[in-house]
Amino acid sequence: MKYSIILPFLATTVLAAPAPLLDERQATCSVPSSFPSTANSKLPNPFKFFNGQSVTTKADWECRQKEVQAAFEAQELGTFPTTATVTASGTSTLSITASDNGKSIQFSVSIKKPSGSGPFPAIIAYGAASIPVPNGVATITFNNDQIAAQSGQQSRGQGRFFDLYGSGHSAGATTAWAWAVDRIIDALEKVDTGIDPKRVGVTGCSRNGKGAFVAAALVKRIALGLPQESGSGGAACWRISDSEKAAGKNIQTPGQIIGENVWFSKNFNSFANKATTLATDHHQLAGLVAPRGLLVIENEIDWLGPVSTTACMKAGRLIYKALGVPDNMGFTGKGNHNHCSFPSNQQADLTAFINKFLLNQSANTADIEKGPTADVNKYIDWTAPTLS
Repeated sequence: MKYSIILPFLATTVLAAPAPLLDERQATCSVPSSFPSTANSKLPNPFKFFNGQSVTTKADWECRQKEVQAAFEAQELGTFPTTATVTASGTSTLSITASDNGKSIQFSVSIKKPSGSGPFPAIIAYGAASIPVPNGVATITFNNDQIAAQSGQQSRGQGRFFDLYGSGHSAGATTAWAWAVDRIIDALEKVDTGIDPKRVGVTGCSRNGKGAFVAAALVKRIALGLPQESGSGGAACWRISDSEKAAGKNIQTPGQIIGENVWFSKNFNSFANKATTLATDHHQLAGLVAPRGLLVIENEIDWLGPVSTTACMKAGRLIYKALGVPDNMGFTGKGNHNHCSFPSNQQADLTAFINKFLLNQSANTADIEKGPTADVNKYIDWTAPTLS
């Protein structure tokens, strides 16, 4: 396949450039419109551009992120719109109007704030928070099913997002939900709700955990991603899940997912039974969050793919390490506890990440890699550089 040639910029240029020039440089990244589809059972190398050139600097990495996101949108997630305008009103109930191409839709979110004076950090929760939100952090809840339905194949193209962009829009539900999170942050920036829009996290569990992970990856203003028990389509890598299924595990796979629900774009259907031909995998979803905060919370239920999530997120942490911020990402897989319950043995990890990324406190988030035995080297044929 043909794709655009990417010309990485010198690291010295980035280090010397003030913010406006950095923005200009990012805008000049050449992003391909088609992507490799050669079968590879190993996890794709996050440090190789699609044209084969190596990523050697942090400047290169910013361009690489753009083409990786383009590949995710083209093959798995669908297009992520970024042109909507927002008006909003309210404090405890925030009413949001989003407009694009002459159409408008409305939705609302509920804000539960701590006592005292703000502005407070906040966690946006899909549906309701299933993690314990500490004192000092607000909780913002919204009905993500209203934005994009997830009640089986017949629900594709239904919801407020599709009222705005059309029922045939390429986005899957997880992408539509991420769009709503982006609009919520727009509203927080416009209306004095007592929330600090620069200290916002996002969470959800199970199917909503898949959504929270996608939102953390696509919405660059999210300070902390907290996807919980997201399994395949979230923290698990497609390739590893397929290999675990082939080894006899009762595990969710891409082939199963496309028949169950509409979390992903229709574009993904052609890859679901040949995930080895995808240009990306979900260690690179974590890479889209980098260098921002990310704590992946998992469970050791077979269906969620504990080996797949652990190995995949170990590969994701290699990206953070290459960027020089290994402690900005962790994963904690404990138990075999009830699905979407939160066990006490994951509390310290959650507290540390919330303290560091939302409460601006000193907290130790180093070396949080907890899960079943999984050798990441079994699934990769690349090594992570140290990016200058």
